[in-house]
Amino acid sequence: MSLFFYAYWDIQYLPLILGSIFLNFAIGTGLAQAHGQSIGEIKKPHHGVNRKVVLTTGIAANLMLLGYFKYTDFLLGNINVVLGTSYTLPHILLPLAISFFTFTQIVYLVDSYRGETAEYDLLNYSLFVTFFPHLIAGPIVHHRQIMPQFASRWTLTQRYPNILKGLFIFSIGLFKKVVIADSFAVWATAGFDSGQTLGFFAAWATSLSYTFQLYFDFSGYCDMAIGASLLFNIWLPINFNSPYKALDIQDFWRRWHITLSSFLRDYLYIPLGGNRSGKYRTYFNLFATFVLGGLWHGATWMFVIWGAMHGGALVVHRFWTRFRSPMPPVLAWIVTFMFVNFTWVFFRAKTLDDAFRVLNGMIDFRSAFGHTIAATPTSDLAWGGWLSDLALKVMPASLVGQMPIYLAIIFAFAIIAQKNSMEMANGSIERWKLIYGVALLSVAMCFTLAATSSVFLYFNF
Repeated sequence: MSLFFYAYWDIQYLPLILGSIFLNFAIGTGLAQAHGQSIGEIKKPHHGVNRKVVLTTGIAANLMLLGYFKYTDFLLGNINVVLGTSYTLPHILLPLAISFFTFTQIVYLVDSYRGETAEYDLLNYSLFVTFFPHLIAGPIVHHRQIMPQFASRWTLTQRYPNILKGLFIFSIGLFKKVVIADSFAVWATAGFDSGQTLGFFAAWATSLSYTFQLYFDFSGYCDMAIGASLLFNIWLPINFNSPYKALDIQDFWRRWHITLSSFLRDYLYIPLGGNRSGKYRTYFNLFATFVLGGLWHGATWMFVIWGAMHGGALVVHRFWTRFRSPMPPVLAWIVTFMFVNFTWVFFRAKTLDDAFRVLNGMIDFRSAFGHTIAATPTSDLAWGGWLSDLALKVMPASLVGQMPIYLAIIFAFAIIAQKNSMEMANGSIERWKLIYGVALLSVAMCFTLAATSSVFLYFNF
C-alpha cells in the first residue's frame, strides 16, 4: 500500500525506489553478516578493508543517484557560467522523496557496517523505507527506531488509545497546514514573488509570513505523519520541539528538523572530526556541515548562502560560549528569532535580488511613516471601509494596509508560546482534548473546501 501511495504520484519512478531498496538491502545485509562473522575472531587486514570498500561504494551509489536527479542542472549551469560553455540543461524532474529515502538508507548502511542492525527480512526493510507517513518528507528514521516495531506482534493488535491519540495529533497537524500555513503562504508569495518594492511594514509582513508558513507547514506535516503512524501503533521520532522558543542558534537546531540535525551531526560533522581536533578545526567542521546541509535542501546558491549563514552563526555561538556570559533570556530569544527570520529570507527568495528587495524594505524606516498606503502586493489584502478610515487616525497609513497580516502574526506568536502538539497529546486523550481535536479537524476540513492548492513545502526538497 505504501508503494501504491508512492506510485500514485508518478508510476515511472516506482522502479527507482524499488531498485534502491533492493540494492541497499543487499549491501546492508552483507555488511551486517560480515560484521557478525568477525565477532570473536581475529580480523584479517583485507577483511576490514573490503567492508570499508563495500560501505563506501554503497554510500557513493546513493549519493550519485541523488546527485544526478537533484544537482545535474545546478552543476551544468555553474559550469556554463564559469567556463562560458553552453551545455543544455536537462531539467530533470526530481523524484518524490528521493532525498529522504536516500538518507534513510545511508543511515541503514552505516548502522549495518557498525553491526547495529539485526533484521534481515526484506519485507520489513521495504516497509521501513517506504512507510507512507514518513516517506515523503521525513522524519529521517533510524533502523533501530522503526524495525523492532514492525517485528513486534503487539503492533498488530488494535489499540484504541493509540488510534484516538493519533487522530488528535493528526487534527492538530492538519489545522496547522491548511488553516495557518496556507493562509500565510498567500501573503509570503505576494511579497517575495511580485518583484515590487516593499515598504517597511510590507517587508516585515512578508518575511514573518514565510517564517510562520514554513514552521506550521513542516511541523504540521510531522504531526500528521506521527498521527497517521499511530493508527498502526507505530511511533515515529519527534522532528520538532518548539524551535521558535530557542534561546540560541544551537538550541534552535536541537529543536528544528531534529532528525536532519542528528543525521548531519552523526554522519557528517563527527566524521569530519567534530570537536576533537582543536577549536579552529571545530569551527571549520561546523561551517562545512551546514553549508552542505543547505545544499541538501536544494540545488541553488540561495540554499548554500542560507546554510553558510547558519554555519557562521554556530561558529559565533561556539566562540561566544567561551566567555561564559550568556544573554538575558528575553534578549537571547529576540536575537535568535530575528536571526532565523532574517535567514529565512534567503531560504525563500528565488534570487539574491528578491532577497535584498525584502531585506531593504525591512530596514527602510522612512517608509514606515508614509502618509499613504503603499501599493505593495500584500496591501491588496487589507481591510477597507470605515474600519480602515478609523485606523488611519491612530497609526501610520503604511501599517494600516498590513493590519490583517499583522493580526495573523500576533495570533501565530500566541500559538508558538503554548504547549506543542506532543506536549498536548501526552497522557490520555481526555474529553476536553477530544473536543479540541474535533473542533480543529472541523475547521481544517472547512478550509480544505476552499483551498486551491495545498502543497507541502518540503516536497520540494
